[in-house]
Amino acid sequence: MAMKIGVPKEIKAFENRVGLSPSSVSELVLYNHNVFVQTDAGLGSGFSNKDYLEAGANIVNSIEDVYNNSELIVKVKEPQEAEYNLLKQNHTLFTYLHLASSQSLTNALLNCGATCIAYETVQKSDGSLPLLLPMSEIAGRLSVIEGSKYLQKTYGGKGKLISSVPGVASTKVLVLGGGIVGTNAARMASGLGASVTIIDNNINRLRILEEILPANVKTIYSNRNNILKEICWADLIIGAVLIPGAQAPRLIRRADLQNMEPGTVLVDVAIDQGGCFETSKATTHMDPIYEVDGIIHYCVANMPGSVPRTATEALNNATLPYVLEIANKGINEALKNPEILKGLNIQNGKVVLKALIVQ
Repeated sequence: MAMKIGVPKEIKAFENRVGLSPSSVSELVLYNHNVFVQTDAGLGSGFSNKDYLEAGANIVNSIEDVYNNSELIVKVKEPQEAEYNLLKQNHTLFTYLHLASSQSLTNALLNCGATCIAYETVQKSDGSLPLLLPMSEIAGRLSVIEGSKYLQKTYGGKGKLISSVPGVASTKVLVLGGGIVGTNAARMASGLGASVTIIDNNINRLRILEEILPANVKTIYSNRNNILKEICWADLIIGAVLIPGAQAPRLIRRADLQNMEPGTVLVDVAIDQGGCFETSKATTHMDPIYEVDGIIHYCVANMPGSVPRTATEALNNATLPYVLEIANKGINEALKNPEILKGLNIQNGKVVLKALIVQ
């Protein structure tokens, strides 16, 4: 049976990604599904209305038209307040949700009765998070690019070049977390010539990182004492800690900032899950940084949104098989897939994700 699939234009500040690319739409149309794309939804990612029409989509004028015509809503970012009333009980929402950091969004989704599946908690049997992975790769790499920018004196940083030059001591980068984000951050920073330390509490993961990362990366086991030692010398600190679906642990406290040199830059990639620094608060690409006690904070909640063409294509490569499964089987049958079931956060007005229930 054909499913009606909606792709609204993202309205989060400076979010230029789009839920489905034209190539994904063409795949869905091959199975006779009807795809409704809001006009200009793909422009930020370099996709025109003509591209979507040629792929077989229906272009509709407004976000209301998308929701009213669709059963399955495929987005990138969590619904914004203006979208809360558009979601109905007959909708299945498939997007990043990060509900651990927003009680108001959680309440809105509970009230609307929609079935809500979060990209970030879809999980394979080996524990990997296939729909978080591509954005984590991008965010990890961007964390170094953005962090190195704000190390410049122009923005209040220490005035250090991430790559340094011969005869000058290397810039020091501390990465908290050895998952996908942390690994990509460490690889990027080390490739630019920085001296990198990566901290994690999984000793097996640290062994793997020792094998795959270059010699200018050292690994240290994560505990409070080691973190306090390492933050004293770091020029750039990247927070890359993730507990799937749950609030990120606060690894650096407000008082700890006193142990850092003025102009140190903190990049909190975990801000979507509440942040792993006590002083973190979500920022936007328009106003990305702020200063606390002489320490620069970069806490943009949708970092990959600044590279939307790359991010949309990478995200669609990962999400399309799941979108096809939901569309081809219907939501009830699709939820028999344990990977998709892990992604189910809210259904029938109830929170069903354990990580959210226990908070």
